[in-house]
Amino acid sequence: MFSPEEIMEISINSGVKKVKKPLLTKVLLGFVGGAMIGLGYMAYLRVIASVAEQLGSLASLIGAAIFPIGLIVILLGGGELITGNMMAVSIAWFDKKVKTSELLKNWLVITLANLVGGFFVAYVFGHLTGLTTSGVYLEELNSIVQTKIDATMLQKFLSGIGCNWFVGLSLWLCYGAKDAAGKILAIWFPVMTFVAIGFQHSVANAFMIPAAIFEGLVTWGDFWANFLPVYAGNILGGAGLVSAIYYFSYHHKH
Repeated sequence: MFSPEEIMEISINSGVKKVKKPLLTKVLLGFVGGAMIGLGYMAYLRVIASVAEQLGSLASLIGAAIFPIGLIVILLGGGELITGNMMAVSIAWFDKKVKTSELLKNWLVITLANLVGGFFVAYVFGHLTGLTTSGVYLEELNSIVQTKIDATMLQKFLSGIGCNWFVGLSLWLCYGAKDAAGKILAIWFPVMTFVAIGFQHSVANAFMIPAAIFEGLVTWGDFWANFLPVYAGNILGGAGLVSAIYYFSYHHKH
């Protein structure tokens, strides 16, 4: 395991590399990132739907243990996820290795590509294949989405903070691990924890809420009313509670 100071250096270098990637690379890997998170959430839905009522919170834990596969694929196999970039690119920005304009352009491109990936999975693998269209799966989809959109603006924002505190930590710990097994474990447990708690992830919601939209359960207005405050909370969680805290704790040795 690398030291916190070494992890900071790795995170800064990763943020710089993310910004310097060609536009096409960002778009393609951003699509992969959104799709993988969507598929992870679809796995969550398919696993717990038939047992949610009987097992209660234990079902959520089982589903939460499945969800991290999406981020594992992204970080080990290649992909760009905006919630991760909120940590990695911002710490490079704190170190003045990345300009504000570069940070904002990166976040914009990756966000849009993630949204396309999430929408794609919701429509093609959810709606067209029938995996979210009927039975207990549709009922559980509706239950999860209604909880997400019925939350107040403040609740969505705070939930987004909690979510990306854990996602940012999973990225930080992944950078600190020296082998694939260590990286997988570093990703798995923080991500599983935020899902089990029920915190909201803007890109995961870009799969789940559109999946409900395609089944006529909610509207695009409901989606954006959820996405924007959750996204803002994700920024504060990743850039503030992870990047800023660790950078200003360790940069004196940098």
